[in-house]
Amino acid sequence: MAGIYIHIPYCKTKCIYCDFYSITNLSRKDELVRAVLQEINERKGYLDEVVSTIYFGGGTPSVLKTVDINSILQVIYTNFDVDNDAEITLEANPDDLTLDYLKTLRNIGINRLSIGIQSFDDKQLRAINRRHTAETALLSVKLAQKAGFENISIDLIFGLPGQNLESWKKQLNKAMTLNVQHISAYGLIYEENTPLWKQMKAGKTAPADDELSVEMYDYLMKICAKNGFEQYEISNFSKPGFRSKHNSSYWTQTPYIGIGPSAHSYNIHSRQWNISSVENYCRNITNGKSYFEKEILSEKDKYNDFVMVSLRTIEGINLDAVKNQFGEKMHDYCIQSAAKYIENHKLHITNNFLRLTSEGILISDKIIVDLMYV
Repeated sequence: MAGIYIHIPYCKTKCIYCDFYSITNLSRKDELVRAVLQEINERKGYLDEVVSTIYFGGGTPSVLKTVDINSILQVIYTNFDVDNDAEITLEANPDDLTLDYLKTLRNIGINRLSIGIQSFDDKQLRAINRRHTAETALLSVKLAQKAGFENISIDLIFGLPGQNLESWKKQLNKAMTLNVQHISAYGLIYEENTPLWKQMKAGKTAPADDELSVEMYDYLMKICAKNGFEQYEISNFSKPGFRSKHNSSYWTQTPYIGIGPSAHSYNIHSRQWNISSVENYCRNITNGKSYFEKEILSEKDKYNDFVMVSLRTIEGINLDAVKNQFGEKMHDYCIQSAAKYIENHKLHITNNFLRLTSEGILISDKIIVDLMYV
């Protein structure tokens, strides 16, 4: 099985924390769609497996007209063997979602929505330069359900400027009333050179302290479990049967192709990434010039990738797979590197899977780095 990711880099406004490639000038939108269609046609030989997931990400894919989304889907169907039950996701901002737009999305084949709510608090939304209001966020979910969507994910962020534990609890309590099937929740990261990072450097804001972040994450895990959500990855929670198949494919190292500016592709043996510029991407594709860079993966790269993506999941690292794919030496290295965390109850081994404990999840980034081979 394989996946296709389409990156639509346009945003009507840019959130102050975002370091993904995105632009607010939508003037080249039609040109970009043509270039995306051309790239799909040119890369039909990249995947030789059945496509089980298609994911429109960004940026904000919901700025596209439904006719453009449909055009992209039709070219994918023409060039790739797409499973009849493929999961087809569109990321969307709440304020883009009208009932007519949503119904048309359903009619052209979109069967999963990922709505970027981030917060149900208007003050917090303004602080991070989100366009929508809390009321619009709630309405967008109700409209999606009215349009017939039965697989809806919402994104939330904790550690926002001015957010305390009680306000975070209110956000989650509100989320639990919406009857959505999936929640992705992330701690706010102050990425270098973003407007948020510059505010921090100027003393205008500060990250949530470690103790508060731990309390927020702990409440997130508890309330999700209480309401029937399974935590299947560090930041992702789903009702039974509603894991994100596309994101899960990243964590199981399933091949995928990335289409559009800055999109990444992976086929087990190599990674490649497209130019992070709409102008250069469109020009190079139109003129038959190279629009991507490529890296051949070493065995060390493959091992480190395996550790990084596997340990983020609830299943953890399959130690038998480590031995079979990377040999006895790397298997022993993994066990030895994990020993101190096993002793301190941050990791545990069950049925030959190395997994994070609830305590280990809180320092997962450090553990992952320590398990990598350098």
